[in-house]
Amino acid sequence: MKDLISSTRFGASVVRAVALGAFVALAQFVPSFVTTGHAQSLWDQLQRNYGADTSTNSAPIDRVPEKLDDLRPDSTPWRSDAMLNAISASIERYQKIVSAGGWPLVPNGRMMREGDDDDRVPILRKRLRITGDLAATTSYYDSTTFDSELTDAVKHFQKRNGLRETGRIERSVYPVLNVTADQRLAELKLNYDRIKGLMQNVEDRYVLVNVPAFQAEAVNKFEVQLRFRTIVGRPERETPEVAAMIRNINFYPYWHVPQSIATLDLIPRLKKEPGYLAQEGIRVYTASGQELDPNTVDWSSPQTATYRFRQDPGAKNALGLLRLDMTNQYGVYMHDTPMKTLFDQRSRPFSAGCVRVQNVVDLADWIAHDEPGWGEPGSVRKQLALGQQMELKLTRPVPVHFVYITAWADPSTGEVQ
Repeated sequence: MKDLISSTRFGASVVRAVALGAFVALAQFVPSFVTTGHAQSLWDQLQRNYGADTSTNSAPIDRVPEKLDDLRPDSTPWRSDAMLNAISASIERYQKIVSAGGWPLVPNGRMMREGDDDDRVPILRKRLRITGDLAATTSYYDSTTFDSELTDAVKHFQKRNGLRETGRIERSVYPVLNVTADQRLAELKLNYDRIKGLMQNVEDRYVLVNVPAFQAEAVNKFEVQLRFRTIVGRPERETPEVAAMIRNINFYPYWHVPQSIATLDLIPRLKKEPGYLAQEGIRVYTASGQELDPNTVDWSSPQTATYRFRQDPGAKNALGLLRLDMTNQYGVYMHDTPMKTLFDQRSRPFSAGCVRVQNVVDLADWIAHDEPGWGEPGSVRKQLALGQQMELKLTRPVPVHFVYITAWADPSTGEVQ
């Protein structure tokens, strides 16, 4: 179960999505789907990039990349009878656990790891045996020594729950470990109902983003053909639940700086660093659309409040090289990013609502496959290689769903995630 941002949607209650903010009107320069919150997130991303070699797309220095194995390996979609049946079987199993008294809570305290001698170790063993993370052996069940077998069991538990697989019981593990069996059962029941609701009118071909799992799947005739890691909204700016249609693939998109960001962030910076616009490929325009030479502008003048800013397409662009446009009331969309090493993080709530997709070129290729002239694999990559801005308007729009499935069961093993 993915207890990654438990303070928002990751509990047992259903919380509806909130709007991401009012739309920002920026004269003729700004697309209608841009939101203030998302723009601020992209501005923050630009600040991390400033002065860095964006060809390496370094992650923030306070986040250490790890080797991930977090994408579901099977081809069963979340929206499927097989998934519902697997969750139903897990509900039955967890109901028996609850009826038998649940599992013990492990007392909070200092970190426990292999080699430690701790009176809480037998409690931990019992806790992990009940959920199947530790094999049902009894040879040294009461031993207070944290051994290698227990380390492996902890790693298994951490993987199931979307936690970093350290094999140690650290401070971040205790809250997840001590969720009660009743709460887990309620979460399984809740997600069974969520998926059952999503089973109404399932399309032959669609994209689904499971927000709390930080992944997306491209589905054709009840078979997952591709999966992708995603970056989603921060807890204070959650990605909304959306059912929409992907209608356009935008190659080499511009990023239009909202007026609020220009006034509060960009112009004050330009007073100190007038070369910043050239550094980031951002152009400045008058309200009537005339481009200005930033070196001739007096950035202390009140006139700058009327100026508009637009970032050129390219590797430094905050939207990356591709944007997938989808009509919806929240103004969110899917796109590329220059900060690609953020996908190396296990927990990825870094945006202000929009969804950034790892290997988005492959997703765009899958989406465009049924379009006339785009059926050859690699067509999107070939178009990008031309280095030209263009918009592909889909004659066959592809449905997309942003959903919150926080617990499920592996259809092949029955293991609860």
